Amino acid sequence: MRGGLRGFAVFLACIALGVAAIAAVNSVSAMMTRGIESEGRAILGGDARFGLVQRTATPEELDYLGSLGKVAAVTSMRSMARTASGEGDPTLVELKAIDGAYPLYGRAETTPAAPLADLLAERNGRFGALAAPELLERMNVRPGAVLRLGSIEVELRGVLDREPDVLSDGFIFAPRLLVSAAAMDATGLVQPGSLVEHDYKVRLDRTVRADDLTADANARFPQAGWNVRTADRAAPALQRNIERFGQFLTLVGLAILVVGGVGVANAVNAYLAGKRRVIATFKSLGAGGPFVVRVYLIQILILATLGVALGLVLGAAAPFLAAGALRAALPVAAEPSVYPLALLAAAAFGYLTALAFALLPLGATRDVAATALFRDASGNGTGRRPRAAYLAVVAGLVLLIAGLALLMADDRRVAATFLLATAVAFVVLRGVGFLVGRLARAAPRVRNVPLRLALGNIHRLGALTPSVVLSLGLGLTLLVALATIDTDLRREISGELARRAPDFFFVDIQNGEIEPFRARVAALAPRSTLDAAPMLRGRITKLNGVEASEAKVPPEGAWVLRGDRGITYAGTLPENSRLEAGEWWPKTYEGEPLVSFAAEQAGQLGLHVGDTITVNVLGRDITARIANLRDVEWESLSINFVMVFSPNAFRGAPHAWLATLDIPNTTMAVEKDVLRGIADSYPAVTTVRVKDALDAVNRLVAQLAIGIRAAAAVALVASVLVLAGALASGSRGRIRDAVVLKTLGGTRRTLIAAYTSEYMLLGLATALFALLAGGLAAWYAVARIMQLPFHFDWRIAAATILTALVVTVGIGLAGTWRVLGQKAAPVLREL
Repeated sequence: MRGGLRGFAVFLACIALGVAAIAAVNSVSAMMTRGIESEGRAILGGDARFGLVQRTATPEELDYLGSLGKVAAVTSMRSMARTASGEGDPTLVELKAIDGAYPLYGRAETTPAAPLADLLAERNGRFGALAAPELLERMNVRPGAVLRLGSIEVELRGVLDREPDVLSDGFIFAPRLLVSAAAMDATGLVQPGSLVEHDYKVRLDRTVRADDLTADANARFPQAGWNVRTADRAAPALQRNIERFGQFLTLVGLAILVVGGVGVANAVNAYLAGKRRVIATFKSLGAGGPFVVRVYLIQILILATLGVALGLVLGAAAPFLAAGALRAALPVAAEPSVYPLALLAAAAFGYLTALAFALLPLGATRDVAATALFRDASGNGTGRRPRAAYLAVVAGLVLLIAGLALLMADDRRVAATFLLATAVAFVVLRGVGFLVGRLARAAPRVRNVPLRLALGNIHRLGALTPSVVLSLGLGLTLLVALATIDTDLRREISGELARRAPDFFFVDIQNGEIEPFRARVAALAPRSTLDAAPMLRGRITKLNGVEASEAKVPPEGAWVLRGDRGITYAGTLPENSRLEAGEWWPKTYEGEPLVSFAAEQAGQLGLHVGDTITVNVLGRDITARIANLRDVEWESLSINFVMVFSPNAFRGAPHAWLATLDIPNTTMAVEKDVLRGIADSYPAVTTVRVKDALDAVNRLVAQLAIGIRAAAAVALVASVLVLAGALASGSRGRIRDAVVLKTLGGTRRTLIAAYTSEYMLLGLATALFALLAGGLAAWYAVARIMQLPFHFDWRIAAATILTALVVTVGIGLAGTWRVLGQKAAPVLREL
């Protein structure tokens, strides 16, 4: 090692880059998860939260909650707010009503700073309200303005800067408007069947285990149907999203390490080629193959330690660098720290990858005779394969890497698919490299000298073809796949989905108002189409008599059992659906409750025709038998439900209606007329413009795309590093070839043209494979997993080919100048 470590810069960079990516992702994820857990009480708004949908707690239930500790009641729903003067358009708001005990934990920050009770109290016949900054901007109002909310007017008395329990409410679609419980009662918005959530947050008087509390509450009130959540899982949806996105980026980081592993193998090969005379001398003096392997394995482990340490330093710094941005985006005290488990996992991946890729060239050198090493002036090696024992150890290390990745994964099916795809891509790329070499060998002899030399360089012994195709191919494949998925998502959301979707959704249309509502819509928008369906909210509590919490379902189907679902009843098969199994019930059916289940979700839950499900609706458990399974066109954004019941299942139950409105050739003026007309005539009806909803989803996808593109960019950087290392590792043979060709009359111009042609051919072949493999991976993700239309953007193809050519030719020519500048005499003496 004192003799120099030239060529190991790529080795160190590849290991450090992959380790840093994995360490950074897992450290930031751990910081966010720990922040949520440490502030669980403030995020949840209590030690425990008892949630009810579409009904308030009964006196007996309230007495029970009061026996546990201090209770704060919160009511949430979506509604429309508009200025009292009628200026501007009605705006969708997330309305939240609180009582005097709120908040039990944490602190609401307002401008001006004052007690919530004072800001929300009734003065001069008007209740107070606090608005999120976004709402003030949307409505172009300031504190002091008067808003119309339902049947009353409220006065904006300040800005709600920070809401302590906002994360526990899940995805907030619209800006927040905070009022008192008395103001909510006065609005008249909460009517039978309204889509409203009532949360009772409790500061417990004594320490109770979460499972015991849930079991006790359900045992005392088995028909309550409440969703019990404790502080240890204050924001489960956010935590799941952090874990899933962290898992995805960890797998991408592992792919970066695999790409870097090729660089490790190239660097070790090049280093051993430079030490061939030393190794030959060792063997001539009696050293055995195991001795040689141990000597250089120790050096490689020392270097791997340096690379891992550098990566860990970068990864450990990530939480400190990201904490400020995360605090601004999420109201969580993201306190940066060093996370040993995250760093340990990254270090393990780094060491295992370095060993797996270093053992192959080491094993190949073990049994090479000293005479062969002395004769190998080119440094290209003898082509000997390692012993079976080395291959077995490498296979074991690869399995250990895969096992560790699966152990860390939240969704092992996705992780296994990713690992399998990476392994297949690795094997296929080796085959592509071999195929490119065979095609170059089989190509007819050409008269153009540079092209002939280029084809010869592609298939000769020790050619760069396998390393270039493998290193650049993995990075470009990942780049093509991620870019295509991102492009298709954006096209679907902003283009195809927007064209197919209705223009408006209407929620909370009262049962007795549905026909007058139809007439009002027809007057506001002639030739429009209004589709309506009754809607209730219910939570699945049992599957075939087994508690839903005990059912074993795959992650992709768990969302159906999580929380409350929209449900409906119908006498006929809904539009945008077709029967897959079973039969639909007659319109006059009066037997046991029946339900039609979406076929895809039924398959995920393991349900079949004839099975039973129990759903809690308005505090009552209703058990229904599955009469049929439906194939549902979710992508139409029409009214669709996972569960459609027979009409007799909910006879007499209070409910509201959900409606969609499609206006042909609509204009902004027509949409504003509908928005204002419905708000004036039906203030309790919530109106949602689909365009606004899609814009919100598009913004979310754009934020996720930043992380995905950054990961793809790091993968491409790793590929470039490996490519540079591959070219550097072959420089010894290139120098010999260049000197011989110049001695035989080759000009610098001819050699440059030959090398440029070689790099262009390799880059083009690699880009074509990346387009095929990346497009196939994107098709599977978009068409099979997301079930969206797949489109391949040829701009991505052009960008991929251009990137491959620029990278390979640019890096190749950068290394060629050193090759062409070598003096002939020192090289010729060694031939």
